[in-house]
Amino acid sequence: MGNKNYSSWSLRAWLTLKYSGLPFTEIRLPLDTPEFYDRISQYSPSARVPVLLHDDLRVWESIAIGEYIAELAPASGLLPADSAVRAVVRSVSAEMHAGFFDLRRNLPMDCRSRYSTDRVTPSVQKDIDRISQIWRDCRQQYRQQGSFLFGNFTIADAMYAPVVSRFVTYNVKLDSEAQTYADAIWTLPLMQEWVEAATQELEVIPPDLLFAV
Repeated sequence: MGNKNYSSWSLRAWLTLKYSGLPFTEIRLPLDTPEFYDRISQYSPSARVPVLLHDDLRVWESIAIGEYIAELAPASGLLPADSAVRAVVRSVSAEMHAGFFDLRRNLPMDCRSRYSTDRVTPSVQKDIDRISQIWRDCRQQYRQQGSFLFGNFTIADAMYAPVVSRFVTYNVKLDSEAQTYADAIWTLPLMQEWVEAATQELEVIPPDLLFAV
């Protein structure tokens, strides 16, 4: 995994593993440093983080790690038992994985900082609006079952957790439904554990260098 302050993809895999209940060990490589480039090829065929090492298997890409962990720990509920709900979980997760490039480029993850909303361009606002719509649609259907997108925590929540962090960092204004969900993610003890670790990191990397996260 990369720096906790900056690596949004690492956060997704980490949350999935934490919710699975499976034991694991973190290997952290500071992004954009000689150490990272010297060591990453030992672990990841894509030369990016995160990567999951399980016996002789390597699984890279956060969404693939989430699916694999959900299969290893089916009782965790990371993928719902109902096939129709599971399909929607996968759909909104894949949309996060494959899209929202303007938001990612203009609002890079930076857990320990706070900025104004000056970076919210019209294209970024379009991404914010679509994300908010996803959250509203899921919550309106599943709010009676719990606080997360599909009631219980799933891989979809892990995929959107770094977005919640971005919205906090850049003071993004949300409608009440989306804000309620964002608050549920942000106040999670595991999320706060990650943020606290991010504030303790010694590595400082300018956000404009974070092309690999």
